[in-house]
Amino acid sequence: MLALLAAREEERAAADAAKDARIDALLVTVGELTAQVQALVLRLSKDSSTSSKPPSSDGPDRRPRGGSSRRASGRKPGKQPGDPGTALRLVDDPDERIAIPAPAACSCGTSLVEAPVTAVRRRQVHDLPPIPDPVVVEYAADVKCCPGCRANVTGDFPAGVNAPAQYGPEITTRVADVVVGHHVPVYRSTVLVMELLGMSVSSGFAASLRARAARLIREGGFPEAVKKLLAAAPVVHADETFARVDSKTAYVHVACTDHLTLLHTGNRSAEAIDAGGVLTELGAAQVLVRDGYAGYAHLTDVQHAWCGAHLLRDLRGIHEADPGGQLWAKAMADTLLEAHRIATAARAAGREALSESELRVIDRLYTGALARARTDNPAGEVSVLAGHARTLATRFAARREVILRFTTNLAVGFTNNIAERQIRPVKVQQRSSGGCWRTLQGLVDFAVVQSYLSTAAHWGITRFQALHRIFNGEGPWIPTTLTPPVAAA
Repeated sequence: MLALLAAREEERAAADAAKDARIDALLVTVGELTAQVQALVLRLSKDSSTSSKPPSSDGPDRRPRGGSSRRASGRKPGKQPGDPGTALRLVDDPDERIAIPAPAACSCGTSLVEAPVTAVRRRQVHDLPPIPDPVVVEYAADVKCCPGCRANVTGDFPAGVNAPAQYGPEITTRVADVVVGHHVPVYRSTVLVMELLGMSVSSGFAASLRARAARLIREGGFPEAVKKLLAAAPVVHADETFARVDSKTAYVHVACTDHLTLLHTGNRSAEAIDAGGVLTELGAAQVLVRDGYAGYAHLTDVQHAWCGAHLLRDLRGIHEADPGGQLWAKAMADTLLEAHRIATAARAAGREALSESELRVIDRLYTGALARARTDNPAGEVSVLAGHARTLATRFAARREVILRFTTNLAVGFTNNIAERQIRPVKVQQRSSGGCWRTLQGLVDFAVVQSYLSTAAHWGITRFQALHRIFNGEGPWIPTTLTPPVAAA
């Protein structure tokens, strides 16, 4: 009997040991699968809202993600109180006035012929006149034969009149505005000009205008003038984006401020970044606002500031991959947004710096988020997500001063949106050009013209006005100071 009980006890112990071993094996498997799921979630959740990937990489099936880091402004949609608006209004001096007499009799049958006019109700129609016919001006230069040497002497044609038949500066500027200023494909631009202006132009003429404009802008000295101004700016924003050129990849780089823009082309190397001739001229008292790309790290003579929007996207990607296990990412994102709120309020109040107490609050929040990162991702954790999280936390710890530059220097903004906006036309033009440029020179010309038009727009000069100057022989408009006398919207 005792032997039977002992045997059963041994069987139970063996079964329990087998179960424990099985449970341990399953726990290991669950851990491995959890790590794999987290890695897949991290990879699949990466889009333009959780990483530095461009919005164009999201694809047509990617639905817009919620949870924007922007906070509600409290304003209602539409025109804001005090804004002048753009509604049509009655004018006091219309070009034409058509009188409409009252009916001869009222609906009751009473005659109105002798009744006086008691009021006039006005309605005005704003419209354009019919498309005028093109104006053709002929210059007829007399030719005389010199009685002394028998040489033919011809009268001088006006400057810019170089061919037997050519387009004038007005139509040239309008076609260039469509092709260069609005990124309309060449053929569609000729159709648009024909329909709106009633003048037929060739596709070859329209296609040649960007190169012609770029040449005139360069010869006028615009790039060098802007380069010198940017090199003296207290805060300069920089960014880069790729472009397809003849089945190869090139990059367009930008250096800019609120009122100056300079684009140049190259690859993504430090040498290509330096080729712009702006960033290498920045000194210790100036600030370079950029993203975390390591290609700018060799610029050690200037202070650096990292784009907060990029950092928020990286933090969001980590947190969304494991909301319950990566609480530090949410805490750090909240810290950056709170610091941004404090800095924005200080600027709005006209202050030049944050107070010591405000800086201490930001510092404590930042330190607490880093401490939570170490708790959420201990050194023994070997999952892919933990590795990414530790790498990001290490960057936040090592680059604390660069990340929080906008709190210690209120002239520095929280984001690098200024540079990103100036480089976005590269993608717009690429989409309208079949996805690529045919030649590298075409991309170079695009960079020159876009620099000119973008800078002019920030000074309140329209694309048409800026282009008209170069095509009528006046030469490109060139800024002489860092900002306009009165900042243009």
